[in-house]
Amino acid sequence: MSSSSPSTANGNDSKTYKGDRSPCDPSRVLHVRRVPIEVSEAEVISLGIPFGKVTNLLMLKGKNQAFIEMASEEAAITMVNYYTAATPHVRNQPVYIQYSNHRELKTDNLPNQGRAQAALHAVNAVHSGNMTLSGSATASDGGLMPGQSPVLRIIVENLYYPVSLEVLHQIFSKFGTVLKIITFTKNNQFQALLQYSDAMNAHHAKMALDGQNIYNGCCTLRVEFSKLTSLNVKYNNDKSRDFTRLDLPSGDGQPTLDPTMQTAFGAPGIISSPYPGAGFAPAIGFPQAGLSMQTMPGALGPLTIPSSAMTGRMAIHGMAPTAIHSVLLVSNLNPDSISPHGLFILFGVYGDVHRVKILFNKKENALIQMADATQAQLAMSHLNGQRLYGKVIRVTVSKHQTVQLPREGQEDQGLTKDFSGSPLHRFKKPGSKNFQNIFPPSATLHLSNIPPSTTDDFLKDLFASSGYTVKAFKFFQKDRKMALIQLGSVEEAIQALIDLHNHDLGENHHLRVSFSKSTI
Repeated sequence: MSSSSPSTANGNDSKTYKGDRSPCDPSRVLHVRRVPIEVSEAEVISLGIPFGKVTNLLMLKGKNQAFIEMASEEAAITMVNYYTAATPHVRNQPVYIQYSNHRELKTDNLPNQGRAQAALHAVNAVHSGNMTLSGSATASDGGLMPGQSPVLRIIVENLYYPVSLEVLHQIFSKFGTVLKIITFTKNNQFQALLQYSDAMNAHHAKMALDGQNIYNGCCTLRVEFSKLTSLNVKYNNDKSRDFTRLDLPSGDGQPTLDPTMQTAFGAPGIISSPYPGAGFAPAIGFPQAGLSMQTMPGALGPLTIPSSAMTGRMAIHGMAPTAIHSVLLVSNLNPDSISPHGLFILFGVYGDVHRVKILFNKKENALIQMADATQAQLAMSHLNGQRLYGKVIRVTVSKHQTVQLPREGQEDQGLTKDFSGSPLHRFKKPGSKNFQNIFPPSATLHLSNIPPSTTDDFLKDLFASSGYTVKAFKFFQKDRKMALIQLGSVEEAIQALIDLHNHDLGENHHLRVSFSKSTI
Protein backbone atom coordinates (compact mmCIF):
# COMPACT_ATOMS: atom_id res chain seq x y z
CA MET A 1 0.00 0.00 0.00
CA SER A 2 1.30 3.44 -0.86
CA SER A 3 1.40 5.82 2.05
CA SER A 4 0.80 8.73 -0.30
CA SER A 5 -2.66 7.51 -1.24
CA PRO A 6 -5.44 9.68 0.24
CA SER A 7 -7.91 6.81 0.12
CA THR A 8 -6.42 4.61 2.84
CA ALA A 9 -5.01 5.03 6.33
CA ASN A 10 -2.54 2.89 8.25
CA GLY A 11 -0.03 3.23 11.04
CA ASN A 12 2.68 4.52 8.68
CA ASP A 13 0.62 7.34 7.20
CA SER A 14 1.83 10.62 8.64
CA LYS A 15 -1.51 12.24 7.95
CA THR A 16 -3.11 9.71 10.28
CA TYR A 17 -1.07 10.93 13.22
CA LYS A 18 -1.74 14.61 12.60
CA GLY A 19 -5.47 13.98 12.63
CA ASP A 20 -7.89 15.09 9.96
CA ARG A 21 -8.71 18.46 11.44
CA SER A 22 -9.97 20.16 8.28
CA PRO A 23 -13.64 19.57 7.31
CA CYS A 24 -13.95 16.50 5.07
CA ASP A 25 -16.57 15.00 2.83
CA PRO A 26 -18.56 12.15 4.40
CA SER A 27 -16.58 8.94 4.68
CA ARG A 28 -17.22 5.62 6.37
CA VAL A 29 -13.87 6.11 8.17
CA LEU A 30 -14.20 8.32 11.21
CA HIS A 31 -11.45 10.05 13.17
CA VAL A 32 -11.79 10.01 16.98
CA ARG A 33 -9.76 12.55 18.96
CA ARG A 34 -8.86 12.97 22.66
CA VAL A 35 -9.28 9.28 23.46
CA PRO A 36 -8.13 8.56 27.05
CA ILE A 37 -5.06 6.30 27.00
CA GLU A 38 -6.63 3.67 29.29
CA VAL A 39 -9.65 3.14 27.03
CA SER A 40 -10.04 -0.36 25.60
CA GLU A 41 -10.68 -1.25 21.96
CA ALA A 42 -14.15 -2.49 22.86
CA GLU A 43 -15.10 0.87 24.33
CA VAL A 44 -14.09 2.74 21.17
CA ILE A 45 -15.93 0.23 18.99
CA SER A 46 -19.05 0.63 21.14
CA LEU A 47 -19.28 4.26 19.97
CA GLY A 48 -20.12 3.01 16.49
CA ILE A 49 -22.20 -0.08 17.24
CA PRO A 50 -25.55 1.75 17.69
CA PHE A 51 -25.33 3.07 14.14
CA GLY A 52 -24.32 -0.09 12.29
CA LYS A 53 -21.59 -2.67 12.00
CA VAL A 54 -18.02 -1.57 12.76
CA THR A 55 -15.72 -3.21 10.19
CA ASN A 56 -12.29 -2.02 11.34
CA LEU A 57 -10.43 -0.13 14.04
CA LEU A 58 -7.06 1.56 14.33
CA MET A 59 -5.97 2.67 17.82
CA LEU A 60 -3.21 5.30 18.15
CA LYS A 61 -2.92 5.34 21.93
CA GLY A 62 0.25 7.41 21.97
CA LYS A 63 -1.62 10.14 20.11
CA ASN A 64 -4.89 9.72 22.03
CA GLN A 65 -6.59 9.05 18.71
CA ALA A 66 -8.43 6.28 16.92
CA PHE A 67 -9.99 5.54 13.52
CA ILE A 68 -13.26 3.66 13.20
CA GLU A 69 -14.40 2.17 9.91
CA MET A 70 -18.16 1.67 9.54
CA ALA A 71 -19.74 -0.81 7.14
CA SER A 72 -21.48 1.96 5.20
CA GLU A 73 -21.19 5.67 4.62
CA GLU A 74 -24.83 6.09 5.68
CA ALA A 75 -24.07 4.64 9.12
CA ALA A 76 -21.08 6.98 9.47
CA ILE A 77 -23.19 10.01 8.52
CA THR A 78 -25.85 9.10 11.12
CA MET A 79 -23.12 8.63 13.72
CA VAL A 80 -21.43 11.98 13.03
CA ASN A 81 -24.76 13.82 13.01
CA TYR A 82 -25.67 12.34 16.37
CA TYR A 83 -22.31 12.97 18.04
CA THR A 84 -22.14 16.51 16.68
CA ALA A 85 -25.24 17.27 18.73
CA ALA A 86 -24.30 15.11 21.74
CA THR A 87 -20.62 14.92 22.56
CA PRO A 88 -19.87 11.30 23.53
CA HIS A 89 -18.01 10.48 26.75
CA VAL A 90 -15.70 7.54 27.32
CA ARG A 91 -14.39 6.93 30.86
CA ASN A 92 -15.95 10.24 31.91
CA GLN A 93 -13.96 12.15 29.25
CA PRO A 94 -15.40 13.84 26.15
CA VAL A 95 -14.16 12.53 22.79
CA TYR A 96 -14.63 14.16 19.39
CA ILE A 97 -15.61 12.45 16.17
CA GLN A 98 -15.36 13.72 12.58
CA TYR A 99 -15.04 12.37 9.06
CA SER A 100 -11.60 11.19 8.01
CA ASN A 101 -10.21 12.05 4.59
CA HIS A 102 -9.46 8.34 4.21
CA ARG A 103 -11.98 6.06 2.53
CA GLU A 104 -10.98 2.80 4.23
CA LEU A 105 -8.61 1.39 6.86
CA LYS A 106 -5.85 -1.00 5.80
CA THR A 107 -4.51 -2.62 8.94
CA ASP A 108 -3.71 -6.21 7.85
CA ASN A 109 0.07 -5.86 8.14
CA LEU A 110 0.21 -3.66 11.22
CA PRO A 111 1.59 -4.91 14.57
CA ASN A 112 -0.61 -5.02 17.68
CA GLN A 113 -3.83 -5.33 15.65
CA GLY A 114 -4.73 -8.66 17.26
CA ARG A 115 -6.48 -6.98 20.19
CA ALA A 116 -8.45 -4.71 17.89
CA GLN A 117 -9.61 -7.60 15.70
CA ALA A 118 -10.54 -9.70 18.75
CA ALA A 119 -12.51 -6.79 20.16
CA LEU A 120 -14.25 -6.21 16.82
CA HIS A 121 -15.26 -9.84 16.66
CA ALA A 122 -16.48 -9.93 20.27
CA VAL A 123 -18.44 -6.68 20.26
CA ASN A 124 -20.08 -7.32 16.89
CA ALA A 125 -21.01 -10.81 18.09
CA VAL A 126 -22.66 -9.37 21.19
CA HIS A 127 -24.78 -7.00 19.19
CA SER A 128 -25.78 -9.67 16.69
CA GLY A 129 -26.96 -11.79 19.63
CA ASN A 130 -24.37 -14.58 19.42
CA MET A 131 -22.76 -14.21 22.82
CA THR A 132 -22.73 -12.19 26.01
CA LEU A 133 -20.25 -9.41 26.48
CA SER A 134 -17.39 -11.06 28.32
CA GLY A 135 -13.91 -12.40 27.81
CA SER A 136 -11.27 -10.54 25.85
CA ALA A 137 -13.42 -7.53 25.04
CA THR A 138 -13.79 -6.61 28.70
CA ALA A 139 -10.88 -8.32 30.41
CA SER A 140 -9.06 -5.02 30.75
CA ASP A 141 -11.81 -3.67 32.99
CA GLY A 142 -12.93 -6.09 35.68
CA GLY A 143 -16.29 -6.12 37.36
CA LEU A 144 -18.69 -6.74 34.48
CA MET A 145 -20.56 -10.01 34.87
CA PRO A 146 -21.31 -12.08 31.76
CA GLY A 147 -24.73 -11.30 30.35
CA GLN A 148 -25.21 -7.97 32.08
CA SER A 149 -27.46 -5.67 30.08
CA PRO A 150 -26.69 -2.27 28.55
CA VAL A 151 -30.12 -1.23 29.91
CA LEU A 152 -30.38 0.27 33.39
CA ARG A 153 -33.48 0.65 35.52
CA ILE A 154 -33.39 3.90 37.50
CA ILE A 155 -35.60 4.84 40.44
CA VAL A 156 -35.48 8.39 41.84
CA GLU A 157 -36.29 8.47 45.54
CA ASN A 158 -36.94 11.56 47.69
CA LEU A 159 -38.24 13.35 44.60
CA TYR A 160 -38.40 16.80 46.13
CA TYR A 161 -37.52 18.54 42.86
CA PRO A 162 -38.55 17.38 39.39
CA VAL A 163 -36.15 15.21 37.42
CA SER A 164 -36.66 15.38 33.68
CA LEU A 165 -35.50 13.13 30.88
CA GLU A 166 -32.94 15.82 29.94
CA VAL A 167 -31.46 15.80 33.46
CA LEU A 168 -31.05 12.01 33.37
CA HIS A 169 -29.45 12.22 29.92
CA GLN A 170 -26.96 14.80 31.10
CA ILE A 171 -25.93 12.82 34.18
CA PHE A 172 -25.69 9.38 32.56
CA SER A 173 -23.99 10.62 29.36
CA LYS A 174 -20.85 11.18 31.41
CA PHE A 175 -20.35 7.40 31.43
CA GLY A 176 -20.99 6.58 27.78
CA THR A 177 -23.32 7.03 24.85
CA VAL A 178 -26.96 7.05 25.92
CA LEU A 179 -29.12 5.70 23.11
CA LYS A 180 -32.63 5.66 24.56
CA ILE A 181 -34.52 6.74 27.69
CA ILE A 182 -38.07 5.92 28.77
CA THR A 183 -39.52 7.53 31.92
CA PHE A 184 -42.66 6.45 33.75
CA THR A 185 -44.33 6.39 37.15
CA LYS A 186 -44.88 3.10 38.96
CA ASN A 187 -45.93 2.58 42.58
CA ASN A 188 -45.92 6.38 42.98
CA GLN A 189 -42.21 6.43 42.13
CA PHE A 190 -40.55 8.21 39.22
CA GLN A 191 -38.59 5.59 37.25
CA ALA A 192 -36.68 5.33 34.01
CA LEU A 193 -35.19 2.77 31.67
CA LEU A 194 -31.97 3.92 30.03
CA GLN A 195 -30.06 2.10 27.31
CA TYR A 196 -26.35 2.59 26.69
CA SER A 197 -24.51 1.60 23.55
CA ASP A 198 -22.48 -0.85 25.60
CA ALA A 199 -22.93 -2.92 28.76
CA MET A 200 -19.58 -1.67 30.07
CA ASN A 201 -20.91 1.90 30.07
CA ALA A 202 -23.95 0.72 32.03
CA HIS A 203 -21.64 -1.04 34.51
CA HIS A 204 -19.56 2.12 35.06
CA ALA A 205 -22.68 4.27 35.49
CA LYS A 206 -24.25 1.86 37.98
CA MET A 207 -21.08 1.67 40.07
CA ALA A 208 -20.68 5.44 40.15
CA LEU A 209 -24.27 6.67 40.49
CA ASP A 210 -26.19 4.15 42.60
CA GLY A 211 -27.09 5.89 45.86
CA GLN A 212 -25.99 9.36 44.73
CA ASN A 213 -28.17 12.46 45.12
CA ILE A 214 -28.86 14.57 42.04
CA TYR A 215 -29.50 17.63 44.20
CA ASN A 216 -28.26 18.22 47.72
CA GLY A 217 -30.19 16.10 50.19
CA CYS A 218 -32.79 14.78 47.75
CA CYS A 219 -33.54 13.06 44.41
CA THR A 220 -31.57 9.92 45.26
CA LEU A 221 -30.70 7.59 42.36
CA ARG A 222 -31.23 3.84 42.71
CA VAL A 223 -29.61 2.13 39.73
CA GLU A 224 -29.79 -1.55 38.77
CA PHE A 225 -29.43 -3.65 35.64
CA SER A 226 -32.64 -4.26 33.74
CA LYS A 227 -33.66 -7.70 32.48
CA LEU A 228 -34.32 -6.04 29.12
CA THR A 229 -31.45 -5.96 26.65
CA SER A 230 -32.85 -3.19 24.43
CA LEU A 231 -35.62 -0.59 24.48
CA ASN A 232 -38.22 0.00 21.79
CA VAL A 233 -39.02 3.72 21.75
CA LYS A 234 -41.92 4.81 19.56
CA TYR A 235 -42.06 8.52 20.33
CA ASN A 236 -39.65 11.37 21.04
CA ASN A 237 -41.23 13.55 23.72
CA ASP A 238 -40.88 14.54 27.36
CA LYS A 239 -41.32 10.94 28.56
CA SER A 240 -39.31 8.93 26.03
CA ARG A 241 -36.46 9.59 23.62
CA ASP A 242 -34.51 7.62 21.04
CA PHE A 243 -31.41 9.72 20.49
CA THR A 244 -30.48 7.78 17.35
CA ARG A 245 -33.86 8.48 15.70
CA LEU A 246 -34.57 12.18 15.50
CA ASP A 247 -37.36 11.46 13.00
CA LEU A 248 -39.75 9.80 15.48
CA PRO A 249 -43.13 11.51 16.07
CA SER A 250 -43.99 13.11 19.41
CA GLY A 251 -47.05 10.84 19.76
CA ASP A 252 -48.94 13.24 22.02
CA GLY A 253 -51.21 11.34 24.35
CA GLN A 254 -49.91 7.92 23.31
CA PRO A 255 -48.44 5.47 25.87
CA THR A 256 -44.67 5.45 25.80
CA LEU A 257 -44.10 1.75 26.43
CA ASP A 258 -45.02 -0.92 23.91
CA PRO A 259 -47.49 -3.62 25.11
CA THR A 260 -44.86 -6.14 26.19
CA MET A 261 -43.02 -3.54 28.26
CA GLN A 262 -46.30 -2.26 29.72
CA THR A 263 -46.86 -5.76 31.09
CA ALA A 264 -43.48 -5.70 32.80
CA PHE A 265 -43.46 -2.12 34.02
CA GLY A 266 -47.09 -1.14 34.52
CA ALA A 267 -50.46 -0.83 32.90
CA PRO A 268 -51.29 1.69 30.13
CA GLY A 269 -51.99 5.09 31.49
CA ILE A 270 -49.34 5.11 34.23
CA ILE A 271 -46.77 6.61 31.91
CA SER A 272 -46.76 10.14 33.21
CA SER A 273 -44.68 12.88 34.74
CA PRO A 274 -44.25 12.49 38.50
CA TYR A 275 -46.60 15.40 39.18
CA PRO A 276 -49.87 16.49 37.54
CA GLY A 277 -49.50 19.48 35.25
CA ALA A 278 -45.74 19.11 35.14
CA GLY A 279 -45.37 18.81 31.40
CA PHE A 280 -42.08 19.58 29.73
CA ALA A 281 -42.03 20.70 26.12
CA PRO A 282 -41.10 17.87 23.73
CA ALA A 283 -37.65 18.57 22.36
CA ILE A 284 -34.34 16.85 21.81
CA GLY A 285 -32.28 17.73 24.83
CA PHE A 286 -29.25 19.33 23.21
CA PRO A 287 -28.24 22.98 22.84
CA GLN A 288 -27.66 22.49 19.11
CA ALA A 289 -31.24 21.35 18.70
CA GLY A 290 -32.57 24.78 19.53
CA LEU A 291 -32.87 24.64 23.32
CA SER A 292 -31.53 27.44 25.43
CA MET A 293 -29.79 26.01 28.47
CA GLN A 294 -29.37 27.14 32.06
CA THR A 295 -26.78 25.77 34.45
CA MET A 296 -27.32 25.08 38.13
CA PRO A 297 -25.23 23.37 40.80
CA GLY A 298 -26.19 19.85 41.81
CA ALA A 299 -24.82 17.21 44.12
CA LEU A 300 -23.49 15.42 41.02
CA GLY A 301 -21.89 18.54 39.60
CA PRO A 302 -23.33 21.41 37.54
CA LEU A 303 -26.54 20.43 35.74
CA THR A 304 -27.65 22.12 32.56
CA ILE A 305 -31.41 22.47 32.57
CA PRO A 306 -33.14 23.09 29.20
CA SER A 307 -35.37 26.15 29.31
CA SER A 308 -38.19 23.93 28.06
CA ALA A 309 -38.12 22.29 31.50
CA MET A 310 -38.84 25.68 33.02
CA THR A 311 -42.09 26.27 31.13
CA GLY A 312 -44.27 23.84 33.07
CA ARG A 313 -45.68 24.41 36.54
CA MET A 314 -42.38 23.57 38.19
CA ALA A 315 -38.84 24.78 38.22
CA ILE A 316 -35.60 23.45 39.64
CA HIS A 317 -34.84 24.79 43.12
CA GLY A 318 -33.47 28.30 42.91
CA MET A 319 -34.36 28.57 39.22
CA ALA A 320 -38.08 29.40 39.46
CA PRO A 321 -39.05 31.71 36.56
CA THR A 322 -40.78 34.87 37.67
CA ALA A 323 -43.75 33.98 35.45
CA ILE A 324 -44.46 30.93 37.61
CA HIS A 325 -46.10 31.95 40.85
CA SER A 326 -45.60 30.51 44.31
CA VAL A 327 -49.11 31.42 45.47
CA LEU A 328 -51.80 28.74 45.77
CA LEU A 329 -55.57 29.17 45.83
CA VAL A 330 -57.26 26.74 48.22
CA SER A 331 -61.04 26.43 47.86
CA ASN A 332 -63.93 24.52 49.48
CA LEU A 333 -62.50 24.94 52.98
CA ASN A 334 -64.68 24.56 56.05
CA PRO A 335 -64.86 28.21 57.25
CA ASP A 336 -65.98 27.16 60.75
CA SER A 337 -62.88 25.07 61.41
CA ILE A 338 -59.94 26.41 59.40
CA SER A 339 -57.50 29.15 60.46
CA PRO A 340 -54.41 30.75 58.93
CA HIS A 341 -52.27 28.88 61.48
CA GLY A 342 -53.85 25.54 60.55
CA LEU A 343 -53.16 26.10 56.84
CA PHE A 344 -49.61 27.17 57.69
CA ILE A 345 -48.99 23.90 59.58
CA LEU A 346 -50.56 21.65 56.92
CA PHE A 347 -48.99 23.23 53.83
CA GLY A 348 -45.73 23.59 55.77
CA VAL A 349 -45.30 19.81 55.47
CA TYR A 350 -44.45 20.36 51.77
CA GLY A 351 -42.60 23.67 51.83
CA ASP A 352 -42.03 26.85 53.82
CA VAL A 353 -45.23 28.92 53.99
CA HIS A 354 -44.57 32.67 53.99
CA ARG A 355 -48.10 34.12 54.09
CA VAL A 356 -51.70 32.92 54.43
CA LYS A 357 -54.85 34.93 53.65
CA ILE A 358 -58.37 33.58 54.20
CA LEU A 359 -60.57 35.71 51.95
CA PHE A 360 -62.65 38.19 53.92
CA ASN A 361 -65.86 37.83 51.89
CA LYS A 362 -65.41 34.17 50.87
CA LYS A 363 -64.02 32.41 53.91
CA GLU A 364 -64.10 28.99 52.22
CA ASN A 365 -61.22 30.23 50.04
CA ALA A 366 -57.63 31.04 51.00
CA LEU A 367 -54.40 32.20 49.36
CA ILE A 368 -51.14 30.57 50.50
CA GLN A 369 -47.75 31.95 49.48
CA MET A 370 -44.97 29.32 49.49
CA ALA A 371 -41.23 29.97 49.47
CA ASP A 372 -40.96 29.11 45.75
CA ALA A 373 -42.91 27.65 42.84
CA THR A 374 -41.49 24.14 43.31
CA GLN A 375 -42.76 23.96 46.88
CA ALA A 376 -46.14 25.29 45.72
CA GLN A 377 -46.34 22.53 43.11
CA LEU A 378 -45.37 19.91 45.68
CA ALA A 379 -48.06 21.05 48.12
CA MET A 380 -50.67 21.18 45.36
CA SER A 381 -49.87 17.68 44.09
CA HIS A 382 -50.14 16.16 47.59
CA LEU A 383 -53.06 18.11 49.09
CA ASN A 384 -55.46 18.71 46.20
CA GLY A 385 -58.50 16.44 46.70
CA GLN A 386 -57.80 15.64 50.38
CA ARG A 387 -60.61 15.81 52.95
CA LEU A 388 -60.16 18.48 55.63
CA TYR A 389 -62.78 19.08 58.33
CA GLY A 390 -65.41 17.20 56.34
CA LYS A 391 -64.85 18.91 52.99
CA VAL A 392 -62.79 17.91 49.93
CA ILE A 393 -60.40 20.81 49.33
CA ARG A 394 -59.21 22.01 45.93
CA VAL A 395 -55.70 23.40 45.48
CA THR A 396 -54.71 25.27 42.30
CA VAL A 397 -52.07 27.80 41.27
CA SER A 398 -53.27 31.35 41.89
CA LYS A 399 -52.96 34.20 39.39
CA HIS A 400 -51.54 36.33 42.22
CA GLN A 401 -47.77 36.64 42.52
CA THR A 402 -47.78 37.53 46.23
CA VAL A 403 -50.19 37.63 49.16
CA GLN A 404 -50.73 41.24 50.18
CA LEU A 405 -50.75 42.10 53.87
CA PRO A 406 -53.64 44.32 55.04
CA ARG A 407 -52.96 48.03 55.08
CA GLU A 408 -52.67 49.69 58.47
CA GLY A 409 -56.12 50.22 59.93
CA GLN A 410 -57.79 47.90 57.41
CA GLU A 411 -60.33 45.47 58.91
CA ASP A 412 -59.02 41.91 58.55
CA GLN A 413 -60.36 39.89 61.48
CA GLY A 414 -56.96 38.16 61.76
CA LEU A 415 -57.51 36.37 58.46
CA THR A 416 -54.10 37.35 56.99
CA LYS A 417 -50.90 36.19 58.67
CA ASP A 418 -47.22 36.62 57.79
CA PHE A 419 -45.21 33.49 58.67
CA SER A 420 -42.01 34.38 56.78
CA GLY A 421 -39.98 34.55 60.01
CA SER A 422 -41.56 31.52 61.69
CA PRO A 423 -39.23 29.16 63.58
CA LEU A 424 -41.49 26.27 62.47
CA HIS A 425 -40.30 26.23 58.85
CA ARG A 426 -39.14 22.70 58.03
CA PHE A 427 -36.92 23.45 55.01
CA LYS A 428 -34.81 26.48 55.92
CA LYS A 429 -31.55 24.53 56.02
CA PRO A 430 -30.18 23.47 52.59
CA GLY A 431 -29.83 19.71 52.46
CA SER A 432 -32.08 19.22 55.50
CA LYS A 433 -33.16 15.64 56.18
CA ASN A 434 -36.73 16.90 55.92
CA PHE A 435 -36.25 17.00 52.14
CA GLN A 436 -36.01 13.20 52.25
CA ASN A 437 -39.16 12.69 54.33
CA ILE A 438 -41.90 14.24 52.20
CA PHE A 439 -44.81 11.82 51.76
CA PRO A 440 -48.48 12.03 50.79
CA PRO A 441 -51.04 12.34 53.58
CA SER A 442 -51.58 8.96 55.25
CA ALA A 443 -53.38 7.58 58.30
CA THR A 444 -50.02 6.83 59.93
CA LEU A 445 -48.11 9.77 61.39
CA HIS A 446 -44.40 9.98 62.19
CA LEU A 447 -43.71 11.54 65.59
CA SER A 448 -40.29 12.85 66.62
CA ASN A 449 -38.50 14.99 69.22
CA ILE A 450 -40.13 12.93 72.00
CA PRO A 451 -38.58 13.36 75.50
CA PRO A 452 -36.95 10.21 76.96
CA SER A 453 -39.43 9.99 79.84
CA THR A 454 -42.54 10.04 77.62
CA THR A 455 -44.51 6.76 77.55
CA ASP A 456 -46.57 5.28 74.76
CA ASP A 457 -49.72 5.59 76.91
CA PHE A 458 -49.10 9.33 77.32
CA LEU A 459 -48.86 9.85 73.56
CA LYS A 460 -51.87 7.64 72.79
CA ASP A 461 -53.90 9.55 75.39
CA LEU A 462 -52.76 12.86 73.90
CA PHE A 463 -54.23 11.95 70.50
CA ALA A 464 -57.31 10.20 71.93
CA SER A 465 -58.18 13.13 74.22
CA SER A 466 -57.98 15.41 71.20
CA GLY A 467 -60.77 13.38 69.58
CA TYR A 468 -58.79 10.99 67.37
CA THR A 469 -59.11 7.22 67.03
CA VAL A 470 -55.78 5.56 67.85
CA LYS A 471 -55.56 2.22 66.07
CA ALA A 472 -51.89 1.41 66.66
CA PHE A 473 -48.70 2.87 68.16
CA LYS A 474 -45.07 1.89 68.35
CA PHE A 475 -41.77 3.48 69.29
CA PHE A 476 -38.78 3.07 67.00
CA GLN A 477 -36.63 0.27 68.42
CA LYS A 478 -33.30 2.06 68.08
CA ASP A 479 -34.48 5.57 68.87
CA ARG A 480 -37.30 6.25 71.34
CA LYS A 481 -37.27 9.90 70.32
CA MET A 482 -39.41 8.77 67.37
CA ALA A 483 -42.63 6.78 67.00
CA LEU A 484 -45.43 5.89 64.58
CA ILE A 485 -49.10 6.33 65.40
CA GLN A 486 -51.93 5.05 63.21
CA LEU A 487 -55.26 6.90 63.35
CA GLY A 488 -58.72 6.02 62.08
CA SER A 489 -58.43 7.71 58.66
CA VAL A 490 -56.30 9.96 56.51
CA GLU A 491 -58.63 12.86 57.29
CA GLU A 492 -58.13 12.31 61.02
CA ALA A 493 -54.37 12.21 60.55
CA ILE A 494 -54.40 15.52 58.60
CA GLN A 495 -56.42 17.19 61.35
CA ALA A 496 -54.22 15.67 64.09
CA LEU A 497 -51.09 16.96 62.39
CA ILE A 498 -52.59 20.46 62.32
CA ASP A 499 -53.61 20.24 65.99
CA LEU A 500 -50.59 18.56 67.55
CA HIS A 501 -47.51 19.52 65.50
CA ASN A 502 -45.33 21.63 67.84
CA HIS A 503 -47.36 20.53 70.90
CA ASP A 504 -45.39 21.20 74.10
CA LEU A 505 -44.43 17.84 75.67
CA GLY A 506 -42.44 19.41 78.50
CA GLU A 507 -38.70 19.07 79.16
CA ASN A 508 -38.17 21.73 76.47
CA HIS A 509 -39.41 19.34 73.76
CA HIS A 510 -42.04 20.22 71.18
CA LEU A 511 -43.62 17.32 69.25
CA ARG A 512 -42.85 17.15 65.55
CA VAL A 513 -45.50 15.48 63.39
CA SER A 514 -45.30 14.48 59.73
CA PHE A 515 -46.90 11.92 57.41
CA SER A 516 -45.27 8.49 57.30
CA LYS A 517 -44.71 6.20 54.32
CA SER A 518 -44.80 3.21 56.71
CA THR A 519 -47.68 1.42 58.38
CA ILE A 520 -47.75 -0.33 61.73
